[in-house]
Amino acid sequence: MTTSGVNVRGLALSVLLAVNEDMQYSHLVLRQVLEKYQYLPKQERAFLTRLVEGTLERLLTLDYVIDAYAKTKVHKMKPAVRNILRMSCYQLLYMDQVPDSAVCNEAVKLVRKRGLSGLSGFVNGVLRTVVREREHISFPDAKKEPVKALAVRFSVPEWIVREWLSDYGREKAEEMLAAAGKEPKITVRANTTKCTAEELREMLTREQVRVEELGEPEDAFVISGFDNLKYLPSFRDGYFYVQDVGSMLAAAAADPKPGDHVIDVCAAPGGKSIHMAELMGGAGCVEARDLTEYRVGLIEENILRHGLTNVKTACMDAALRDAASVNRADVLMCDLPCSGLGVIGRKVDIRYRMNQERAKELVKLQRQILDTVWDYVKPGGTLVYCTCTVRRAENEENVDWFLGRRPEFEPVFQRQIFPRDGHDGFFIAKLVRSMPFGGNKAMTGKEL
Repeated sequence: MTTSGVNVRGLALSVLLAVNEDMQYSHLVLRQVLEKYQYLPKQERAFLTRLVEGTLERLLTLDYVIDAYAKTKVHKMKPAVRNILRMSCYQLLYMDQVPDSAVCNEAVKLVRKRGLSGLSGFVNGVLRTVVREREHISFPDAKKEPVKALAVRFSVPEWIVREWLSDYGREKAEEMLAAAGKEPKITVRANTTKCTAEELREMLTREQVRVEELGEPEDAFVISGFDNLKYLPSFRDGYFYVQDVGSMLAAAAADPKPGDHVIDVCAAPGGKSIHMAELMGGAGCVEARDLTEYRVGLIEENILRHGLTNVKTACMDAALRDAASVNRADVLMCDLPCSGLGVIGRKVDIRYRMNQERAKELVKLQRQILDTVWDYVKPGGTLVYCTCTVRRAENEENVDWFLGRRPEFEPVFQRQIFPRDGHDGFFIAKLVRSMPFGGNKAMTGKEL
């Protein structure tokens, strides 16, 4: 696709090389390319986006198919060749409107442009074989190799499949795996310090944005049909915040009151901090903390856009004790670093970069942070622990561990939100620090 004089497939290849070979984050690289080439027609930008995101989403499936028809296995190929084959196979298998001949011819051109003319015949041969055999591709047998079959079918690593099957059973595991392949929905929450939900709906409609009811929370919507968020006046002027449902519900669960002192220990990019500040009606104070100046800068950018005056930022390591914070927080928000398996549909890199060992290390970090910050909560105050994962080890098991160590906290409720219909997975637990001699209450659970 080169109607603008720019080789869009060449751009896609450069993004895939940056992500798959140089381990850069796909959303950042793709955003940079789209901004650099923002003059491209909308159709070409849409093609580029789908080609990159689709190839990354189906990576394990594509590698399985390529390995079935190539004499050289994918992991032994030259980086440019394997990524050209991946993106080309994605077009052949998942993009019906792209002619097979165009896919094969453009792949050969890209190989030659990369100075690999000697491998053009190999690439052409593999792709022609895929075209010829695509209706007869033999995938792993679901009865003989159930884990591998699901991993290849949904392009999710086997360790994740195995864990979800163990934790939730086949039906729920397949639901989550299928959800990981759905197009992520963009949900927004009205900045109630500037407008009502209905006023936001009217504003977005005037900007020719499609708006759908979300149901829960009531002041939030699903939006679509726009080209770029930053071009919307309602976004630039801070009338809404882009935030997934789980994050909105976590802030609502915290239930901060006007005049409260709130500490958010891992706040970037600031969604929950800003939401809580709005719920407080501009009164009280929210301290939004994070580890690096860059991440704190993201929070400050969002605070400025929303025009809030009751949020302040600080660059702090949540794993290091801050004695000045002890017994200061009416609300302590702990949205801690996690494996991110609830958002693999939105952040596709996670599914390939996360592994079991790293996930185990994250559990240790989560417990270290909880053990460090728990007494920032005043007696009678609230601690909200949340993650964007669906791993029991990082969610329910961490809550049980914490309550075993800190019986002065009373569990109020916990809620595992599973990924579905383009929405992310999220976990929320609300705990209250009892007054002296308080006892624990029964905890209720709810699933979305």
